[in-house]
Amino acid sequence: MSRITRALGATALALVLAACGSMPETVSPGTSRAEIEQRLGRPTAVHPLPDGTRLQYSRQPSGQQVFNLDLDAQGRLARVDQVLDIEWLQRIQVDRWTREDVLRQFGQPAVVERVARFEGGVWTYRYLEPFSLARLAHIYIDAQGTVRRVVYTDEPLLDDVGNRF
Repeated sequence: MSRITRALGATALALVLAACGSMPETVSPGTSRAEIEQRLGRPTAVHPLPDGTRLQYSRQPSGQQVFNLDLDAQGRLARVDQVLDIEWLQRIQVDRWTREDVLRQFGQPAVVERVARFEGGVWTYRYLEPFSLARLAHIYIDAQGTVRRVVYTDEPLLDDVGNRF
């Protein structure tokens, strides 16, 4: 094997290992908060939980994943969930969940918009359904901060220069 081939192989291996190190789903239970942040960087949000803390790593607005890393009262990782999927989104309780519930579960949305005939904002999250179907979840949050409606749509397809088909 030539020196160039070995160098390319070593570089490729280093890149793969570095990428794995930044993947929240690969962090082992029991890992401390300090170790998590050293490995993944600062979380996009931190939320207090009744029995610990949630570190949130969001890939919004252009990504389609949000990872919740829940720490126990001792600051050790108890569980990791990727929550931007239809199973988690269908847990939203219309007329019961608040703006804070949505933020704690899904983090900041990809887009916040206003629409006619609704007093409040529409928070849009990008997510993938099985077989990589790009979808959007639109969560209507009224002016008082209560979820009033959730609507799912396909994400528009774009051409090479960003125009919708």
